[in-house]
Amino acid sequence: MKTIGLLGGMSWESTIPYYRLINEAVKQRLGGLHSAKLLLHSVDFAEIEACQRAGDWEAAGAQLAQAARGLQAAGADLLLIGANTMHKVAPAIEAAVEIPLLHVADATAQVIRAAGIARVGLLGTRFTMEQAFYVDRLASHGLDVLVPPPADRDEVHRVIYAELCLGQFENASRAMFRRVMADLVARGAGGIILGCTEIGLLVDAGDATVPQFDTTRLHALAAVEAALADG
Repeated sequence: MKTIGLLGGMSWESTIPYYRLINEAVKQRLGGLHSAKLLLHSVDFAEIEACQRAGDWEAAGAQLAQAARGLQAAGADLLLIGANTMHKVAPAIEAAVEIPLLHVADATAQVIRAAGIARVGLLGTRFTMEQAFYVDRLASHGLDVLVPPPADRDEVHRVIYAELCLGQFENASRAMFRRVMADLVARGAGGIILGCTEIGLLVDAGDATVPQFDTTRLHALAAVEAALADG
């Protein structure tokens, strides 16, 4: 079994499901008392969020690259960034280490295409929904990506940072997500990407009429497949 290196804490609310899902999947695959070989570097999210807000992605990338080097030195065989938005700095992390980085958008897109879906709605932070680093990565797998209109993007972004990252789960926000997902379905989305690792803490399969693709879960499962693969 390979050792998984997880860059977490962005936010820690969603890092907990990563740890649980990875270990549950290893237990299911191997049985008995098996659990994952996993190294975690959990950052102070306030420092990362300040970089995001200031648009200083170089500083954020440098901080995560340093953490990635530490995970590699500690024995990690592959890396995960436990946050969709911070895949914006994936190139800086990849340049800092020799071990592979498993990209969340690749893991998610592969499952969506296997399900026979070509047009999907994307929910996430404003950075994830609006910037090319994520949407173009999905499109490179042949997906047609729909995002909500500007006002809904603003509200989804606000709820993520002001509520979900703080462990707050409000019924009004769940209703808002349901409405936004329904609008995406009405525009032709055959599935919805929960493209922020905290969204799956608020909504579940009953909140949309089409399949939801929880990036936290899909990323964790892809990591287990890579860790248990031969070679």
